[in-house]
Amino acid sequence: MDKPQITQAMIDAYDDYTHLTLDRRRFMERLTVLAGSGAAAAAIAPLLAANSASAEMIASNDDRIVARDVVYGGSSGEMKGYLVRPKEATGPLGSVIVIHENRGLNPHIRDVARRMALEGFVALAPDFLSPSGGTPDNEDQAREMIGKLDPAVTVANAEASLKFLTELDGANGKVGAIGFCWGGGLVNRFATKSPELKAGVAYYGAQPPAEDVPAIKAAMMMHYGGLDERINAGIDAYRKALEAAGKTFEIHVYDGANHAFNNDTSAARYDKAAADLAWQRTVDFLRTNLA
Repeated sequence: MDKPQITQAMIDAYDDYTHLTLDRRRFMERLTVLAGSGAAAAAIAPLLAANSASAEMIASNDDRIVARDVVYGGSSGEMKGYLVRPKEATGPLGSVIVIHENRGLNPHIRDVARRMALEGFVALAPDFLSPSGGTPDNEDQAREMIGKLDPAVTVANAEASLKFLTELDGANGKVGAIGFCWGGGLVNRFATKSPELKAGVAYYGAQPPAEDVPAIKAAMMMHYGGLDERINAGIDAYRKALEAAGKTFEIHVYDGANHAFNNDTSAARYDKAAADLAWQRTVDFLRTNLA
C-alpha cells in the first residue's frame, strides 16, 4: 500500500486540533474531507501525530550523561523535573531550563534535555503540570490540563526552576531557557518577568505583549517555521518592540518549515535541515550567553 499523501491543509488542521481550536471529532471530520475518505483519514492521523516510540536520539542510559528525576520547591508546592548533566564535565557549567510543548514532560522533551547536556550544559526539564498531578500518558488530557494552568503560577514555577539551578553544585549560576510551542511562549513570557534569566530561546512560541518587552533582561533568540501562519502573525510586532527597547535578540524564520519543525517524533512536520540549523544556532547562542 502506498504511503498516504499528507497535504499542508492536513498539517494545518492538525495544528488547530493540537492547540484546542478543534476537538477530536471535528478534526477527524475535516481530515476525512481533506483525505477523501474515513479510511484514508484514519491512516493519515497517526502520521501527523507525534510517535513516542521514536523519541530517543540519546538513550536514557547513555554513559556520557548523568540523569535523574528531581523534586524541588515550586511557587506553591513541589515541582518535578528531569535533570541531566554531562558525566565528564570539568568546572561549573551553564544551565538550561528545557520547557515542554503542550503535551507536558514527555519522552521527547526528556531526550531534548539529554541532547542539551551533551552540548555541555546542566539541563533541567521541569514538569509544569506538577501542580495538577503531573503529566498524564494521554496527550489529549495533557493539552486540556495545560490550557487550565494559571499563567502567573506557571511563570513563578519557571522562576523556581531557575532558582533551583542557580543553587546547584556544578552549575555556574547562569541560567537560560529553551522552549517549544507552548514552552516557547512561556520562554517569551518568562523573559519579561525574570531579571535573572540570561538567555531565552523560543521555538515557534507565542509572543509576549509588546508593553512587557522593555522588562526583558535576557538575550533572546526566536525560531519560526515559515509556514506557521498562526504564530508568525505576531513576529513583526515583537521585532518592533524588541528594537524599540534596545534588546539583544535574533529572529530566524525557516522557509518551508511548519510549526513544530524541531520535533523529530512527528514525521509529517519534522524538518531535519531546519531543526539542525536552529539547534546549532541555539547551542552557539547559549554557549555565548551562559559561559
